[in-house]
Amino acid sequence: MSDMWLPDDQDPRAQAGSPRGERECLVGYLEHYRTTLELKCDGLSAEQLATRSVPPSTLSPLGMVRHMARVEQSWFRRVIEGRTDVARLFQDEDGGFELDVAAVDDAFVAEAWKLWRDEVAYARDVLERTELDALVDVHGDPTEVRDIVVHMIEEYARHCGHLDLLRECIDGRTGQ
Repeated sequence: MSDMWLPDDQDPRAQAGSPRGERECLVGYLEHYRTTLELKCDGLSAEQLATRSVPPSTLSPLGMVRHMARVEQSWFRRVIEGRTDVARLFQDEDGGFELDVAAVDDAFVAEAWKLWRDEVAYARDVLERTELDALVDVHGDPTEVRDIVVHMIEEYARHCGHLDLLRECIDGRTGQ
């Protein structure tokens, strides 16, 4: 049990029973991985959250939080709602993703978490009022919202796997 994050009966991702229906299933998996992101970063200091993986990569737990805030914003505000007036989070001058930050402190980390949580709350609202079979434009192709939700699950799952490796390098912690 020492390598587990939490005892099974205290895991906030535990569901009461199997999900029923497509929406409940998809949203349940998305919420599971959103919570997993938080669990994988829990208890790390600002310095640890900014710890990068193997050079030359700039991958870090904090970078992952910022990246997922940007992904939530992009898919739910910009694509599903079509709000191209919303400035992309962490956009650098060349149109890329500004991940490399010079100074990280508790306030910087708190702001990153606030942005992520705000975007997740907004995305939840958008998803609640949007049908899964609604069509949205993705680079000129009509795409169902369900495909975006599946992509979000995949995005979180992949990055939670990265966080497993990062966390193990930072403090040896492994587990669920």
